[in-house]
Amino acid sequence: MPGQKASEAQRREEIMRAAYDVASKQGVEALTVRAVAARAAVSHGTVLFHFNRRGTLVASLLDRVLEATAVLHMPATRGRLTRPPELLRAILRAEMERLSRDPRHFRLFLEYWALGVRHAAIRRRVSAALDSYRAAFRAVAEGVVNDASGSALPVATRRGASSDAEGLAAVAVSFVHGCALQAVIDPKTFSVERHFEMAVRMLDGVAEAPRVRGKARGKEKQSANGSRD
Repeated sequence: MPGQKASEAQRREEIMRAAYDVASKQGVEALTVRAVAARAAVSHGTVLFHFNRRGTLVASLLDRVLEATAVLHMPATRGRLTRPPELLRAILRAEMERLSRDPRHFRLFLEYWALGVRHAAIRRRVSAALDSYRAAFRAVAEGVVNDASGSALPVATRRGASSDAEGLAAVAVSFVHGCALQAVIDPKTFSVERHFEMAVRMLDGVAEAPRVRGKARGKEKQSANGSRD
């Protein structure tokens, strides 16, 4: 109904959107209760009712920024992809497109990262979010590495698959965030398509490493057995 009073949840969301607008245009340092109240067209007291101090407002906005930049969003096509490499490529492309679509998200992420140099609490939260993001990629990367290595390879090779998956996940995240960074600093000439194509070539090389090592060790073993004979 026209003129109906907003619920507390709605009002809180309006304040958060206002906080995002202030921070994305003027920086996190400009995120004051007064500035947010003015942007949301509410009283200073209303902002304090929902966020009892500036620090709470800054921390709440960080939650939103990390959700947009350091939480893996699975693509809608996930259920139709049966091979791990195909799934990794689909996730990689979806994340690149999602993060580069609105560069403000990653610009704020970078600002919070810089703030973390001076504020240990912020640094810990950003680092924990990145650890979780890499872990989500690692779950997919393990399937890629296992698919490449195969169960018939030597035990030592299979043991190395864990570190291979860790490395593959780290590289994938670096490509996604590198893509987002390029969208921030060079939005006019940057192309997600070109970035994705190059990323896939390099990731395919990383994923192929276990198979190459396995074949090399297999040849070494055959050679050793032949020399003993």
